[in-house]
Amino acid sequence: MKPAPDLRELVRYAKKARSRAHAPFSHFKVGAALRTRSGEVVTGCNIENATYGLTLCAERTAVFKAISEGFKSFDAVAVVVDAKRLAAPCGACRQILWEFCGDIWVELQNLEGQSKTLRLIELLPMPFDRRNL
Repeated sequence: MKPAPDLRELVRYAKKARSRAHAPFSHFKVGAALRTRSGEVVTGCNIENATYGLTLCAERTAVFKAISEGFKSFDAVAVVVDAKRLAAPCGACRQILWEFCGDIWVELQNLEGQSKTLRLIELLPMPFDRRNL
């Protein structure tokens, strides 16, 4: 396996996206930045809804924006939160990331500078995908 790439720039994009989060209920703001294989970056933030069930996570926002703009090949995502503990993507986001991005690099970081870099397969070891259909 290749060593992890330098994802500091991607984290900067995710931090900026986090500042645009709409989280009036949980106050848990998340930013994500998804990088295409050709180097473009598409960002997303969480957008809460009073019903909670219709809330959209930052990671899915970034993926859906990227797909809607015609991007199809990705190599990394950064996720930034303001919490003492690093926050990995939720189960729904892991599934969407796997389906549209495959086994990409995932950089988790908080505003205190703690970070962890891993592959998506480490977060979703038995993915459900087209091979199951």
